[in-house]
Amino acid sequence: MIRTLNKIISETDSQIKELELEQSNVLIKSELAIALLRFNLDEIKKEINSSKFKTITDEIHFFKSLKPSIFSRLIYYTKIFNIETKRPIGSDKIQRKYLENELDKLKRFFDNNLEFYQYYRANYSHLDDKYFVRGKQDIRLHLDSFIFNSDPTFSTSHDYRVSKILANDLLEIYLKGAIESLERKDGAGKTLSVLKDRMQWNDSKVGLTELVYALHASGCFNKGNAELKDIAVFFQIAFNVDLGDIYRTWAEIRTRKTGKTKFLDMLKENLTRKIDKIDSK
Repeated sequence: MIRTLNKIISETDSQIKELELEQSNVLIKSELAIALLRFNLDEIKKEINSSKFKTITDEIHFFKSLKPSIFSRLIYYTKIFNIETKRPIGSDKIQRKYLENELDKLKRFFDNNLEFYQYYRANYSHLDDKYFVRGKQDIRLHLDSFIFNSDPTFSTSHDYRVSKILANDLLEIYLKGAIESLERKDGAGKTLSVLKDRMQWNDSKVGLTELVYALHASGCFNKGNAELKDIAVFFQIAFNVDLGDIYRTWAEIRTRKTGKTKFLDMLKENLTRKIDKIDSK
């Protein structure tokens, strides 16, 4: 069953990446993504209901990692659709205040779930059999009210919370990018969106993610104090590209059997070739 679920999730990732590349209108993109994710989650649910996990470990893996990887995207695109449809039509100051309020909501969620956030980010596992196994809804574990209205055959006490954490990571990048877009208007009234049309990133998003991580690891911004998310937002705005889930992309880069720095190696090779060509004249 896990193999089948992995296949559905892999296909979903590919479909979402394709949608991100093909559709630039955020509302249309969000609507299409929501429909796609809901359909694929239903397919996953059917598979769960028609089969059984071989082990508790498989069940924990599904509800801790696999389901949140899809459900977090559904939360994300639903939130983006709601944010943009309710976004006020007014001055940049009004819009910025609106977007900053949405950022504050993310911080409040973080503050209210700090203990579990630390558990999840530290990759602890000693409570996994309580958090990510069905039928273990212990009210003493600070449950979300959401759990009482969810399908007990397709939910555990904390898989929604993991999905929310992952969705909030994406939302933070999106909101900071939207705020930066408002703040980067020049004196002539040109917005960054106009300037971005002159500089379009045409290489792979994986390559740009690799570059972002390399610059962060080398401490190239703010004397090494710049956060990875802020660097990613900067590049997304500067080059008019949506990097999506950079953490998932980074995980894929790390699992490469060879060429873990493929993009950086290509840059070095091309620059060296250019220098050699100039010097040979």
